[in-house]
Amino acid sequence: MTLPRFKPQPRRSPVMAWGRAGILALLLTACADEGVEGGGSTGMGPEASTSGASSSSGEPAGTSSTTADASSSGQIPGTESSSASTGSSSESTGTAGESSTGAETGLGSVTGDCGVLDAAVLTGDEPGFIVNTLDFGEVGFDYELLTPGGQAVFDAGNLGGSSLYSEVISFDVLARCESAELLKTETEIEYDAKGTRTDLLVEFDGTKIGVSVTRGQGFPLEDPYSVKQAQALLEDKLSDIPLSTANVAAVDAWQKQILHIIAYGPMHAQSLETAYASLGPEFTLDTVVVVTVTDGEDLFIYTE
Repeated sequence: MTLPRFKPQPRRSPVMAWGRAGILALLLTACADEGVEGGGSTGMGPEASTSGASSSSGEPAGTSSTTADASSSGQIPGTESSSASTGSSSESTGTAGESSTGAETGLGSVTGDCGVLDAAVLTGDEPGFIVNTLDFGEVGFDYELLTPGGQAVFDAGNLGGSSLYSEVISFDVLARCESAELLKTETEIEYDAKGTRTDLLVEFDGTKIGVSVTRGQGFPLEDPYSVKQAQALLEDKLSDIPLSTANVAAVDAWQKQILHIIAYGPMHAQSLETAYASLGPEFTLDTVVVVTVTDGEDLFIYTE
């Protein structure tokens, strides 16, 4: 609100013989003129007039703009800039992220099923199906952000093919979510016979677990991923689980296996879960299926 500025009355000539009343009127007119030129209309002193011009709400001079900015967002004056910058940095960095489910920090942010592989699940015969998400944000792959075990898997390489990145990500998620420890990589696991192999040998609280890793993706990547495609993948990979278990040497024998599927999107995870529900025990018994849906800059997993 802008204070009204009153138009000053025209002054009468002081040479006119007005007497006492005329002089008094002249003095009052001069005072009114002086008040308008000072910016106020109340006849108060210059300091009060300046304060009144600064704010229409009676706030002290020099504080109105700050208070208005803060009050418009419901924030206490002096805290709005730090709050805003904190919010923007947490949403846009996309670097090392902390899971909402208790996963340790590292490459990307893990959410969903995490910390659920307890002793009963890992040593019993019952199957299991869990889903989580790994969001790489804008970072993509960064070796320095991997767990030490993830770096070891990357450094060791694999037995061929384009699955190295998925194996690295598989271990990293299991380490951050379930405190898995790397025992051996694909090239180090010992077998008594040639044939089907598994990708990783890990340990959960003293229990050895084999991990077979695959990718859930279509071609092209953005094409719909049907339940039929998901079922074919599950039946193929789950059929290999008992074969590698039969081939492994006693020194590396595991208690159970995990089939870890790195999935391109939520649609893929949904189709996999629907297909898994229709499978018989000949496929699901004694195996836990973990589906990790990736997001953000994740093309390196599916194209390299």
